[in-house]
Formats: sequence, structure tokens, C-alpha cells
Amino acid sequence: MRMGGRRKQAGPDSPGPDGQGTGTDQAGQGNDAADQGARLHRSLGWLALLGAILAVGGLVGIVYAGFATLTSMLLFGWLLLVGGIVALLHAVQSRGSNFFWLGVVVAALNLAAGVVVIRRPDVAAEALTMFAALLFLTGGVFRLVGSLVVRGPQMAVTLLQGAFGVLLAVLVLGSWPSSSQYVIGTFFSLALLFDGLGLLATAIGGRRLISMVTPDGARDPEAVQPEEPLKAEQEGQEQSRN
Repeated sequence: MRMGGRRKQAGPDSPGPDGQGTGTDQAGQGNDAADQGARLHRSLGWLALLGAILAVGGLVGIVYAGFATLTSMLLFGWLLLVGGIVALLHAVQSRGSNFFWLGVVVAALNLAAGVVVIRRPDVAAEALTMFAALLFLTGGVFRLVGSLVVRGPQMAVTLLQGAFGVLLAVLVLGSWPSSSQYVIGTFFSLALLFDGLGLLATAIGGRRLISMVTPDGARDPEAVQPEEPLKAEQEGQEQSRN
């Protein structure tokens, strides 16, 4: 004999014995985690693509250093030109302030430098190469003298850096101005190469980290199976038969 009619069947959204949601809530959480993981994977994929493009561009630039030098100088000139235009517009907008003429002077210098670099990229490369070599020489001498005077725990590393800077400056200055045809392009290409490799390493490491911390069910949304609602439905059917 049945007592008080049929027992209410446990639905998929019914709370469990501990008051928490059952399989549907867990499935929803698994789907949210899967969506977040998929978005992160796509973002890291774009990051890896950008790193690969930069690395390939760096390798091509190292092979064709002369073309890389010309390209980098033209890019530098256009950046100066655009920066001068933006600075001039900003100065015009703030013409009532005390920094109006300073903004106008800075904008004019940027515009003039941009025009000169774009019109004569070879001369600009020679001047920039000389400036870079003098920076290497000054920095190397200061590192050498400083390491000998201070004699800190990293004295050997500082000495090595200083000697490398001085040697690089001597090599560049010894073959100047012919060295200006490849020095700037080589430095620019090396920067692209290492930046691209850094982005690739970040993307690959991020994907591995996501794979380690993401649950198995969240990796594949189709793998999320609401097992508890199915068990509750089976139990309800058995009780109704009895």
C-alpha cells in the first residue's frame, strides 16, 4: 500500500542532500570553464602567431641587414613625423597654457627630424650608428672602471659586459661609415627575433599551464555528462514502479 501518493521525482535542477546544485549546475560550471579555457587558448594562439611573425621577420632582417637598416630608418622617420603632427595638434589645443611655445618647438623639431630621416635615410643611419657606437664605448668604459673601483660580488660579469661594449664600439667605429649599412638593421632584427621568441615561449608555456590546471571535463564541453540527474531519474522511475 502506498503512503501518501507518489513521491516527487527529483528533477535535474533539484538540490542534493547537502543543499547544493546537482548535475545541471556542475555541467554549467564545466561549460563556463571550457569557454574560458577556449578563449584563453585562442588568445595564446594569436600571441604565438605574432611571436612567430616577429621571429621570422628578425631572421629575414639578419640575413638582409642592409634592407633592414633602410626599413628601420624609414619607420623611425615616419614615427617622428607622426609624433610631430600629434604634438603640434596638442599644442594648438592647449594654446592658452604656459607650455604652448614649448609644445610648438618640440613638434617642429620632430617634424624636421622626421623629414630629414625620410629624405636621407642613409645619412641618418650613419649618424645613428655613430651615436650608438659612442654609447657602447661610454657605457663599456664606465662599467670597466666601476667594476675595478667597487669590486662587488658581480665584478666578473660587469667586467665582461664592459669589455664587450668597448670591443663592439671599436669594431663599429673602425669600419664607420660603411658599418652603418648593417649595424642598425642587425640590432633591429635581433630585437625582433628575441621579442618573437619571448612571445612564443609565453604562449607555449601558457597553453601548458592551462592544460595542467583545467579539469578534464572543462577541456572538452562534450565530455561534461550530467550523471546525477540521470541517476535521480532512474531512482524515481523505480519508486514509481514499486
